[in-house]
Amino acid sequence: MQIKRIYSELARYHLGHDRQMLFFSGPRQVGKTTLCKEFQNVYYNWDNLAARTLILKGEEAVADDAGLDAPKVQVPILAFDELHHYAKWKQFLKGFFDVYGARVRIFVTGSAHLNVYKKMGDSLMGRYYPYRMHPLSVGELLRTTLPTEDLVHDLAELPDAEWQRLYDFGGFPEPFCRADKLQLRRWQRLRFEQLMRGDIQKDTSIRELDQLEALARILSGRSGEMLVYASLGAEIQMNEVTVRSWVSVLQSFFFGYRVTPWSKDIANSLRKAPKWYLRDWSAIEDRGKRHETMLACHLLKAVEFWTDYGFGEYELHYVRTKQKKEVDFLISKDGAPWMLVECKSQSRRLSETLVEFQRKLAVPYAFQVVFDAPYEGIDCFDYRGQAVIVPARSFLSQLV
Repeated sequence: MQIKRIYSELARYHLGHDRQMLFFSGPRQVGKTTLCKEFQNVYYNWDNLAARTLILKGEEAVADDAGLDAPKVQVPILAFDELHHYAKWKQFLKGFFDVYGARVRIFVTGSAHLNVYKKMGDSLMGRYYPYRMHPLSVGELLRTTLPTEDLVHDLAELPDAEWQRLYDFGGFPEPFCRADKLQLRRWQRLRFEQLMRGDIQKDTSIRELDQLEALARILSGRSGEMLVYASLGAEIQMNEVTVRSWVSVLQSFFFGYRVTPWSKDIANSLRKAPKWYLRDWSAIEDRGKRHETMLACHLLKAVEFWTDYGFGEYELHYVRTKQKKEVDFLISKDGAPWMLVECKSQSRRLSETLVEFQRKLAVPYAFQVVFDAPYEGIDCFDYRGQAVIVPARSFLSQLV
């Protein structure tokens, strides 16, 4: 099965309009290598011994190998895949771009967050544009056109078979395309092992890998729950400071992500306790948690895409008071509440808490997203200023 990705359109637009380096980070096996091979003229994978040896020789050696001194009709594209495994990758790219940036376009990928900031010294600021790559979503299966300033797309219906495939097998391209339960379990097991015993072991100083793996397995069963670091520490026999650090590592390698509480203008709100979500909802057996995690992944993809593309600063939060009044998600736009989203497996009654917070925060959009509801041909974003119940299949079709 050949699947078109919106990130291809994003990369094509960038390479045609901007001279800065193009950075794509995202989970292992999300499609980064396939993407950069689609555009590259010369491809270097750090995990390949010959490519690694060449990069270690320095910028001039790579430029000579790529033939950058010979004039080209079209500006060549160099792809550096998994370069973040190189301890001096930032220094290498800065030097390479400063010397050869006018003659080449540079495409960089990484299966960990490409953190370019340094506490001291030079950084890559002004030399790159970062984009975060996500698994397939309802919106991406329907279209790969880049969004307009309106952000949301026109309503469209994903066929029943594709909706069920996405729900059952998740959005990672390989298991989604193969749609085989046995293969999915093998793929999940191998990906977990590669993450723990490959990427994290290679790129961090963590030596207690058995306990880190135990933490990851515990968190796999708690998607959508609040993180209680002290309790997690007691379960794996590690102190709270270490657990906090390890959760950050798991997030930086895209195993899962934290959603922080929104506390502005809310009396008695939680201020520190984040919630945890997996990147792969197909690994979740509990039906309600799978629904909430699938919704969370779609929302995170949307806010990160809108931010990276330049529409504004969007962030994903949740709302909860000490009296346990809660709305599952709040999206902020440039620091102000913009959308509330409550997840339900099935419901015909509007959440009173959703209505209350929509009124208190004056949020433009408030949706109760129901997964068991059939697709309806309604534009969810026509209901500005009013909390409404919408089918998941309708709502998600309008996102990225």
